[in-house]
Amino acid sequence: MMAITWLTLLCAGCTSVFDKHVEWETIKPEQFPTLSAVGYAPINAQKGDSETTRMLLAIKASKLEAYRELAEQVYGQRIDGKQSLQQLVLADTQLKSSVEGVIRGARVVKSYAVGEDMYATEMTLDFQDVYDIYLSTARPKKVKDVSYY
Repeated sequence: MMAITWLTLLCAGCTSVFDKHVEWETIKPEQFPTLSAVGYAPINAQKGDSETTRMLLAIKASKLEAYRELAEQVYGQRIDGKQSLQQLVLADTQLKSSVEGVIRGARVVKSYAVGEDMYATEMTLDFQDVYDIYLSTARPKKVKDVSYY
C-alpha cells in the first residue's frame, strides 16, 4: 500500500498542477536590407499582332524577369547537374536551374525601352516593407514572461 502511495505522489509531481500565462514579445531586426533587380525582355520576340501589343507583352515579361531575379536573391537558385559516360567518354552533360518563392512588397522603380528592341524594368524590395507585411499575417514572437498560478 505504501508503494502505491509513493508511486502516485511521484507521478503527480511530473504533471502540470499549475496553470500558466505566457506573455510574448515581438522581435524586430536591427536593420533591413533593400534588394534591387532589373529584368529585360525583347520586344520583337513577343507574340502579338501589333507593335503595341508586343511592347506591352515585353513590359510584362521584363517585370516577371525582375521578379525572378529578386526571388533568386531572396531564396537562392537550385541547380541540378547530370553527366553520363559511354565507354569512359563523357557522352552527355545537363544542367538545370530553378528558383521558387513568393515575393511580396516589391516596387517597380522604372520601366523603359532600351534601344530599338528591348524593354527593361527596375524593381526594389525593401525588407522593411516585407517585415511589415509579415507582421500583418504572422507575428514573430519570443517568450517575454511566464506566470504560474
